Amino acid sequence: MKSENGTVYMIRGHDEDEWVSPEPAEAVITEALFDATALTDDDIDYIGSYVDAARLRAVVGEGDEETITFDVEGNEVTVTAGGDVTVA
Repeated sequence: MKSENGTVYMIRGHDEDEWVSPEPAEAVITEALFDATALTDDDIDYIGSYVDAARLRAVVGEGDEETITFDVEGNEVTVTAGGDVTVA
């Protein structure tokens, strides 16, 4: 899903019974990085500098792809079409 300003939005993995709201993909990915690593805001750039927005949108917005994996400061980030983000 994308907005008029080009921001990519995603819905995190959830149970069918719970109410959800789209969130900017950058915020979801950044939060996952902070939770899984010792990285801080000062350590990472804008997520768009690590992954092409069109490729990310193909996974979380358009469903053309199932997953995308990219590197953020030495950490492998995988985003799925279901809204799951893993950091290895």
